[in-house]
Amino acid sequence: MIPENVLREKMAAWENLGISGGGAMYTPAVSPHDPNLILIACDMSGAYRTTDGGETWEMIHHQYLLGNTRCWPVYHPTDPNVIYAGNGYRGDLRISHDRGLTWEPIGEGLRGGISLLAIDQDNPDCLLAATWNGAYRSQDAGKTWQKIALGRGIAGFHFDRTSPEKSRRIFVGTNGGVFVSTDGGESWAKIGRGLPPKDMTHFMGGSNPDTGELVLYCVLESEVTDGKFVGGVYRSTDAGATWQQMMGDGIDTTERERWGRKFAPQYDYVLTTDVRPMTVYACQGRPMQVYRSDDGGEHWRATLFTEMDSPQRNLQPNYLMAEMGRSEGNLSGAGINPVDPDMVMTTDWMCAQITRDGGKTWDTVHTKLAPGQAEAKKGDRWVDNGLVVTTVWYYDVDPFEPNRHYICYTDIKFARSEDAGKTWYSQWDRPLRNTTYELAFDPETSGKIWGAFADLHDIPNNNVISGRHYWDRAGGGVGLSTDFAKTWEDTSTGLPGKPVISVVVDPKSAKGARTLYAGVFEAGVYKSVDDGKTWVKKSAGVGSATNERVCRVLLHQDGTLFALVTALRDNENDVFLPEGPGLYRSRDGGESWEWINASQPLLWPKDFDIDPRDSNVIYMGAADADQHRQGGLYKTTDGGATWTLIAREGPESFGGTIHPHRPDWIYHCLTESVPGVGLWLSKDGGETWAPFQGLPFRNVQRVSFDPADDDTIYVCTFGGSVWKGPAEP
Repeated sequence: MIPENVLREKMAAWENLGISGGGAMYTPAVSPHDPNLILIACDMSGAYRTTDGGETWEMIHHQYLLGNTRCWPVYHPTDPNVIYAGNGYRGDLRISHDRGLTWEPIGEGLRGGISLLAIDQDNPDCLLAATWNGAYRSQDAGKTWQKIALGRGIAGFHFDRTSPEKSRRIFVGTNGGVFVSTDGGESWAKIGRGLPPKDMTHFMGGSNPDTGELVLYCVLESEVTDGKFVGGVYRSTDAGATWQQMMGDGIDTTERERWGRKFAPQYDYVLTTDVRPMTVYACQGRPMQVYRSDDGGEHWRATLFTEMDSPQRNLQPNYLMAEMGRSEGNLSGAGINPVDPDMVMTTDWMCAQITRDGGKTWDTVHTKLAPGQAEAKKGDRWVDNGLVVTTVWYYDVDPFEPNRHYICYTDIKFARSEDAGKTWYSQWDRPLRNTTYELAFDPETSGKIWGAFADLHDIPNNNVISGRHYWDRAGGGVGLSTDFAKTWEDTSTGLPGKPVISVVVDPKSAKGARTLYAGVFEAGVYKSVDDGKTWVKKSAGVGSATNERVCRVLLHQDGTLFALVTALRDNENDVFLPEGPGLYRSRDGGESWEWINASQPLLWPKDFDIDPRDSNVIYMGAADADQHRQGGLYKTTDGGATWTLIAREGPESFGGTIHPHRPDWIYHCLTESVPGVGLWLSKDGGETWAPFQGLPFRNVQRVSFDPADDDTIYVCTFGGSVWKGPAEP
C-alpha cells in the first residue's frame, strides 16, 4: 500500500464534478457514537463516508476500501474510532482505526465474499461473519476466525443482550429457518414454529438489557395464495420459539400487475434497535415505502412520500423529483441508528434520504440544491456533495463558450453547466434517454450539438456483453440541440431505433448540411449528409451478418473513418463468438470497409483512439475473453498491419486516450476487474507507464480535456462520476 500521508497528498489533487447520487446505493450504516458519521456503498465499487450527517461525502480511496453491497459496516461498541467492513464484493475483511478514513486488512482464516458482520455489544472481542461459503466466528476482535456450523443463505445475526455475557444467546435467521446458539456460536439448534417455508431476506433483533425485552423480526419473500398474503414481516417475542405474521393494519399487502403478471409487495429490510425493540420499520422494495410500527408490527403507518404535487410529501426534493415529479421507486438499502430508533436512512437506485424524527420528515442527502434557489423545481441547478455514483462516457467543454460544460451520463441521461462545472442542470426530457453516450459539436455554429442517445447502458462493458443488462428491444437515436443543449429535438429519421453509441461530424462538410456518422449497437454505421435530418446505413464490410455491435466511430482529420465492433457472446453456451468483433476502416466515407486487426484478432475490443498526426497510429483496448488472454492496450503504427501489446494491467482494458495537444501522451484506462490503479500515463507513446495513484476511483473509461488547459484532465469513470485533476501523475 502507498503510505497514508503520501496517498492523502495525492488524493488532494483530485476534485469530483457533476451531479451526485444517480446510481444504486446500499448498506447505509450510522455510527452509534456520532449520528453524523455514516458509511455507504454503491454497486459500482465505491465506498463513501460522511462526517456531517450527509451534507457532504468523501469517496474512500480504492486502496483502502471498496463498496460491498451486501455487508453493513459494523461499529465497535465502545471505541468510536474502530469500524469493520467487507472490502468489495469478493473481498476480505477490513478494519479502520480512524473513523473510516483509512483501512487495513484483518482476519486470518476468514474467507472472502463477506455478506454480513455482527459484533457483541457487551463483548466486542466476539464477532460473527457470513460469507459465500458459510459462517465464521472470531473471539479476538477479528484477528483470527474459525468456521462454525452454519450454512449459507444467512439473513442476519442478533446477540441477545438480555442473556448473560458468559452464556450469550445468539440468534441467526437463514433461508433454512431460525437457529440459536448458547455457547458463543460453537453449536446451533433450529427453533421457531409458524414460519412458512420461504426464503428469508432479512433478520434483525432488539434486546434491551435494562428492561429484559427481547423481540426478533424477520422478512420472508411474499406471495398471495388463494387470496391470502403469505410472507412479509414476522415477529417472535418468546426468544424465537414461535413466530407470528405481522402484516396487519396499515401495511401494504395488495397485489399489483406489472408486465402482464401479478406481484405481491416484497419487503427487503426490517429495522429495530436494542433501545426500543417494539419500534420497528418494514422497508418495501417496489413501490418504495418505509412503514413504521411502535407496537411490534401490530399496526403500521407509511412514512415516506415523494410525489412533488402530493400534500403528503415529506421528502426534501432532489433533482429527480424536480424534473420528473417523483423520486426513485426501487429500494436498495436501509439502516437504522443503533441508539436512536427515530433515525433511519434508506437508499435506492438513484437517491439517498434520512429521517431524524421517526419518518415525519426526510432529508435528501445525495445531492444539494445550488445556493440562491428556493424550493426545488424543474430547471433548477444542483451541486455535487461528493456522493458520486454515476457512470460517465464523456466530459465536454464547449468549444465556443468555455464556461459551458456537458456530461454524458448513464441512468441520469445528461447534465450541463453554465459556470464551468460549479453547478449543474439535470435534464430528462425526450429525446434524451437513459444514456447519453457522446456529443458532436458543429465546428462553426455556436450552440449547435448532436447527441447519441440509448435506452441500453454500459455498452461495451460486461453487463451488456454477458446479457445481464441486455434486451433486444432497447431503443436509441440521435438528437440535435441549437441552444447549447438546453433543449433537444429528435433527428433519427432512417435510424433503426436501436442504441446509438457514437456520433461524429465531418468538419469539412458544408455548414447547414453537415455530414455525420453514427455508430448503432446491433445495426452498424449510419451516415447523414443533411445535418442529421435523415440517415442511411453505410456498413458494407463492418462486422458480420450476426454481429454489427458498433460501439465507437471516429473520423480522423485526414478523412479516414473508423468503426469498432465489440464482442458477441453466446451466453447459453458460455463462449465468445469470433465473427465480427474488431476495428474497421473506410477511406470513402463509409461506402466500403476493411477489417484492420486481422493480424491480431480480438474477441472483446472495447475502445480505441487515433494519433491526430497520423491515422496509421492507433491504440485499441480489449478484455480477456473465455480462455484467451487478450486483455490490454494494443498499438499499431502501420495502419493495422501489425499490432503490439504495449500495456496490460489486469484482464480488462477499456482503451487508450490520446492527449490532443501532446499526442505522445497516452492514457491507459482500465474499467472492470481492475487489480489496482485504473489510470496510467505514458509520455512516450506506450514505452513506459506511470500510475495515477491518488485518483480515488479505479474503474476508468476515458479521459477528457480542457481545450484551454493542457495540464488538467477530466477522468470519466464507470460508476464514480468525473474527477478533475492533473494531467500527469
